[in-house]
Amino acid sequence: MAPTTPTPPAPESGVAPESGAEAPRTFGRRKPPRHPLYELTKPGITGFVMVTAGASAHVAAGGAAGLWPMIHTLVGTGLGTGGALALNQVFEREFDARMQRTRARPIPSGRISARAAGVFGTALLAVGILWLAVTVGVLPAAFTALSAVAYLWVYTPLKRTSYLATLAGAIPGALPALIGWTAAGGSAFDLGGWVLFGIFFLWQLPHVLALAWLLQDDYRTVGFFLMPPSDPDGRKIGRHMVFHSLSLVLLGFAPTLLGLTGWIYGAGATVLNLGMLAACMAAASDMSFDRVKRVFFASLLYQPLILALLLVDTRPLP
Repeated sequence: MAPTTPTPPAPESGVAPESGAEAPRTFGRRKPPRHPLYELTKPGITGFVMVTAGASAHVAAGGAAGLWPMIHTLVGTGLGTGGALALNQVFEREFDARMQRTRARPIPSGRISARAAGVFGTALLAVGILWLAVTVGVLPAAFTALSAVAYLWVYTPLKRTSYLATLAGAIPGALPALIGWTAAGGSAFDLGGWVLFGIFFLWQLPHVLALAWLLQDDYRTVGFFLMPPSDPDGRKIGRHMVFHSLSLVLLGFAPTLLGLTGWIYGAGATVLNLGMLAACMAAASDMSFDRVKRVFFASLLYQPLILALLLVDTRPLP
C-alpha cells in the first residue's frame, strides 16, 4: 500500500505566499477542497495502489482471476491503503501545517480534528485487513498490515532522521504487488511476485528523489531527509536516479523471461524503462527545475503504462 508510503504522494500546490514573499516555483494546480474524510484517503494514490494490487493478481492468475476475488482484493486494498494514508496525516499534522504544499490538508486547515481523522483511519485500516483476511486469505491481509507498519512506523519517522527513508518508503509502496499476487493464490515465495515487487520498488526511487529535489525548500523547513543532506547541487541525487532507473531497465524485462508476460509487455516495458533512464540521465547532467520536473512527470506516466502492459499481455498459466 502506499506509502502504504505506499508509494509518496504527488505534489499538492500550496497556498499563496505571504505578502512580500517570493512565490515558489510550483507544478500542478491546487484542487478545490472536498469532503475532509475523502481527502484523507488521498483517492489518487489509493486508486493507483488498488490497480497495482489488481494487476499483480491478474498476472499471478495467468489472466484468469475470478471476478469476486478481484473485487475483494481491490476493496480490501483500497480500504487498508486509505486508512494508512489518513493515519499518516494524523502523525504528520504539525509538519503539514508548516509546509507550503500541505497546509491546506484537512487536519492542518482545521476542517477535521486529528482525533476524528485518527478514528477514521484506524477503522479503515482494520476493516481493510479484516476484509482481505476473510475474503482472499491471510497472506494478502498480512502484507497489507506489514505495508501499513512500514509506512507509518518506519518510513514516517525515519524521514526526519535519515536519507535511508527514501529506500524504506519504497517498500510499502511496492508491497501491493505481493498483496495482489498472494490474493490470487500465489505463494509469498514465488519469484514472479518478487519481480513485480522489485519493479514497483525501483520505479518509486527516481519518482521520490525528483519530488524531494523539487520540494527541497519545503522539506528543509521541517527537516525531512528525503535527499542526501550534503548534496547542494543535486549531483548525488542525479547519480542515484540514474542508478535506480538503470536497475529498472535490467529488471523490467524479467516478467517476459519468466513467461508471465509476452513480448508486447517486454518491448513496451523496455521502451518505458529506457525513456525513464534517458530522463534521469538528462537531469543528472543538469539538475535544473525543468529537467527534474520532467523526471517526476515521466515517473507519473510510467506507472499506469506499465500496469496497462501487464494487464493486456499476461500469459495464461501452463
